[in-house]
Amino acid sequence: MLSAQSLRLQLESSLAHRIASALTPAPHIVRAVEQVGIHAVDDMLQGGLPLGAITEIVGPECSGRTSLALAFTARMTQAGRVSAWVDVSSALHPESVAAMGVDLRRLLWVRCGERKRPAFSGKPWSRIEQALRVTDLLLQAGGFGVIVLDLGSIAPEFALRVPLATWFRYRKAAERSQASILLLTQHTCAKSSAGLVLRLQAGNALGDEPTVFTGMDYRVEILRERLSAKSNVIPIRKPPQPEHGARWRSESLWTGSR
Repeated sequence: MLSAQSLRLQLESSLAHRIASALTPAPHIVRAVEQVGIHAVDDMLQGGLPLGAITEIVGPECSGRTSLALAFTARMTQAGRVSAWVDVSSALHPESVAAMGVDLRRLLWVRCGERKRPAFSGKPWSRIEQALRVTDLLLQAGGFGVIVLDLGSIAPEFALRVPLATWFRYRKAAERSQASILLLTQHTCAKSSAGLVLRLQAGNALGDEPTVFTGMDYRVEILRERLSAKSNVIPIRKPPQPEHGARWRSESLWTGSR
């Protein structure tokens, strides 16, 4: 009587011309990651943010979205990778970017819209369309390690109008070029095209005294993770589950100067 292993080999050899490895599970593709540079966040993510994928960072104002994206951008530029920041509302401050450690020589800052125009505060359709076209061009050009699409100041009712086909196209382009796309939003928009979705809560102000601001305390959690380094082998015992939330602090420049 044939053993199960022998029978399996015979079946696979007979079906090899039609279905390769018919009875063998497809290997799980482990996507490369890059550290954010914030220890608590890197520990939570078991390494860092995925490369060649869309990471959506969701949260309200003052929740740490920009700080998290700048920390990752700083890591990429310090490693010699060129980065791009598509700024829909022209709200990025170069001084703050440099203070976070970003190499400005390796950062392309694309400003959408102009503050001097009276219609700047109106419906942001033109700025959103411009930002989407620019992101398309950057992905087609290639050579960027990270592309940040900052829609954080755009109301959810406008950001949600972006077609799902756009995010799917960005996802495929990121996989080809191995660029990391960071999408900053108030509400999840990319749906299944996002490999990782992080949700941040509004930060709490820190202070040694009631009148002295010393920094912010942030909290982030994994809302959805499609690209995880999991094995096809199911263990008998359930392994310990990783943390899905983390806290970190950002300190002001004058902290500890007294």
